[in-house]
Amino acid sequence: MKPETISLSTARNLVISAQGLAQPAQRPAEKADVLATIRRMGLLQIDTISVVERSPYLVLWSRLGAYTRSWLDELLSEGALFEYWSHAMCFLPIETYPLYRRFMLDGHRSWREVRPWVQEHAELVEQVLERIRQEGGLRSADFISNERRPAGTWWNWKDEKTALECLFFLGELMIARRQSFQRVYDLRSRVLPAWKDGLEAVNVPAQDDVLRALTLQAVQALGVASPGWVQEYFRLPKKGTPARMEALADEGFIRRVQIEGLTGVAYLHPAAQVPDQVSHTTLLSPFDPLVSDRRRLKELFGFDYTIECYTPSAKRSFGYFTLPILHKGILVGRLDPKAHRALGQFEVKALALEPGVEHSDELVAGLASALHNLAAWHGTPELVIRRSEPASLAARLLSS
Repeated sequence: MKPETISLSTARNLVISAQGLAQPAQRPAEKADVLATIRRMGLLQIDTISVVERSPYLVLWSRLGAYTRSWLDELLSEGALFEYWSHAMCFLPIETYPLYRRFMLDGHRSWREVRPWVQEHAELVEQVLERIRQEGGLRSADFISNERRPAGTWWNWKDEKTALECLFFLGELMIARRQSFQRVYDLRSRVLPAWKDGLEAVNVPAQDDVLRALTLQAVQALGVASPGWVQEYFRLPKKGTPARMEALADEGFIRRVQIEGLTGVAYLHPAAQVPDQVSHTTLLSPFDPLVSDRRRLKELFGFDYTIECYTPSAKRSFGYFTLPILHKGILVGRLDPKAHRALGQFEVKALALEPGVEHSDELVAGLASALHNLAAWHGTPELVIRRSEPASLAARLLSS
């Protein structure tokens, strides 16, 4: 039977709704909402750049509005979340730990150099482990090394840091908590004392079952998705993803659809719903799961986006850390902000709307509200806009 065809705008709204970005929060956020939001997305990517706010906190703000930042740290230390490599390094719901444990045991999510490095530095690795056994959770900063590493080797990490990271990737250490955003490594047996790999307590799923579960989870997190979008969401192996999606469709877990204007089959999750209205105006982190897959972003929204903090300044088009602007289901522009906390000032260095976007009163009001709300949440209530395109937009936003 020929798949149903849905419009591109319907597909956009399905994804926006699945990601929790269709409407602004209807009530003040609670701690449980932070966990529910991460479960809904399936992951929360970690990045340390903090010119505005570190990405995981900003992703949550985009969906929840003002909330207490420490709730994310508390959920990690309480064991409701854990850290591991997924799309990138992420906070993940603890109930998905069995899936990622399979990657730890098989080494599929570890760098190829991990096991050989551990074997070659067995004495040092044991010393690091023994310190943690005796002293409890430790940061990399708690290990002092006088060795200078050659350029280009493990990001110039000291050997003790490399040992910590290797043991983390292998699953022998976990991140027990964060201290001023620095990782605190501890033994898995202390962070998850009830966990056992064998049959006595919890089975570690087979790899095929893990890939199937993450495939279905990615479709649910996106609402509707092509195989390429699914593969990128959790960085699954390219080989096998289309076949797994076809099998899930044959079994009735997802439904085949055709997205108008896009080639190939897509798949709709049964829980996906077209929202009654799409009314949210907000700013998105460059690592927000709505925009982190640049190919999906281009196909679905027609938005060509590059984070330019890794681009030499002379070659930047929009700024160091531009944030996409989401308005009523459309990505209408981007802005380059910086929070000056000591001054209480939220600076927008540059703001540019996409070609053809009308700067209507509705858009101005929504964007001004988002900017003021983000600035207030940061404790930087003074909003300054240095430059905008069109030039008249800055004054309109500041007077709204």
